[in-house]
Amino acid sequence: MQIIPLEIIDLQGDGYHLLIDVKLFNQNFKMVVDTGASKTVLDINMLLNSGISKEQILKTDILSSGLGTNSMESFLIDLPEFSIENWKIKNLSVAVLDLNSINKAYEQMGLPTIIGVLGGDILYKYGAQINYKKLSLTLNERQSLNFKKPPLNM
Repeated sequence: MQIIPLEIIDLQGDGYHLLIDVKLFNQNFKMVVDTGASKTVLDINMLLNSGISKEQILKTDILSSGLGTNSMESFLIDLPEFSIENWKIKNLSVAVLDLNSINKAYEQMGLPTIIGVLGGDILYKYGAQINYKKLSLTLNERQSLNFKKPPLNM
C-alpha cells in the first residue's frame, strides 16, 4: 500500500480539486484526482507540448462524454510507466482528450496546469482511499485480487 500526498486547491469559492504529482515519460506533472471520472484521461495539448510525438497518440472512433459535451473526439496512448510518488503501473493505456478548457480556467485562477485526471478505472482497481483530513490518497500496490467489474445496472 502506498500513501500519496494530496494538494487541495480552492476553485475561488466554487469547490475544491485534489491534485497529485505524477511522472510520465520522465517528466513531472500535476493531475486532478477525480472520483467522478470513469477513466483516467490525459490532455493531448500537454502531451504534444512536452515532446510526445503525435504518432504515439492513437485516434479512436469513440466519442467521449463529459466536460459539457457527449461528442468529444478521443484518442489513446500507451504509457510505458505511470508513477505517482513511489507507486507505479507499467504498460497502461489511457484516454487522451483535449482538456484545454480546463487548463485555461486554471490559468485564469492562477492555478497550475494539469496533464489530466486520475479516474475511477485506476481508483477502483487499486482500492483507492482518500483521506481529506490527512490530505492523502492510498493506493494498493497491485490490482485487487478480488477486483470484479461492478454489475451493469439494468
